[in-house]
Amino acid sequence: MGGVLGKGESSRKGWIPETKLEAKMVEVMQRRASEGTRMKSFNSIILKFPKIDESLRKCKTIFEQFDTDSSGTIDPEELKHCFHNLEIPFTEEEISDLFEACDINENMGMKFNEFIVLLCLVYLLKEDPAALHAKSQMGLPDLEATFETLVDAFVFLDKNRDGYVSKNEMVQAINETSSGERSSGRIAMKRFEEMDWDRNGMVTFKEFLFAFTSWVGIDDVDEDGAESLN
Repeated sequence: MGGVLGKGESSRKGWIPETKLEAKMVEVMQRRASEGTRMKSFNSIILKFPKIDESLRKCKTIFEQFDTDSSGTIDPEELKHCFHNLEIPFTEEEISDLFEACDINENMGMKFNEFIVLLCLVYLLKEDPAALHAKSQMGLPDLEATFETLVDAFVFLDKNRDGYVSKNEMVQAINETSSGERSSGRIAMKRFEEMDWDRNGMVTFKEFLFAFTSWVGIDDVDEDGAESLN
């Protein structure tokens, strides 16, 4: 995660991405935010959960291709090996950045939900020639609509288009409903806390993705590695 000089709304200017990858994510999200979003309300995002869930679970085959020892997690060497085999021209530094960004529990093993976040980050970097090749090799074109919906959802929350979502923006987004009714601040705060993994008062696109996989149940895996469809 990136560093920050303080907490709250004023802390945004002090946010310093720790890696080139994080800096690139912020830059891309700011650009995407300037293009606007098709989302009209937070409820419209929730209504898309089942379809997104179904699409993301199809990534399991790609995950198993990367998990060469069938351990249920992908380690740094497996990730490097698979990128090499698929002729994905990422440097070792870029692959390490991707791994560190997605191994959120820092246990040196990327689980399925963390892998989905990695796929989405590769998708976002599609303007980079290396990422375009990666997307083609990993079979991502079929997932483009799903990833685009996730980008759209984040842009809807990012009201000031700075690449982050604050508590105030979350409250504003939750209150934007087609019926004109206002939600309780408690609901907005609960959703925000579920996204703000490092508790610094700002949510990055990566944190949003992790929360999203939790909301649709992707991170529910039993001890045998079987997916829970609750």
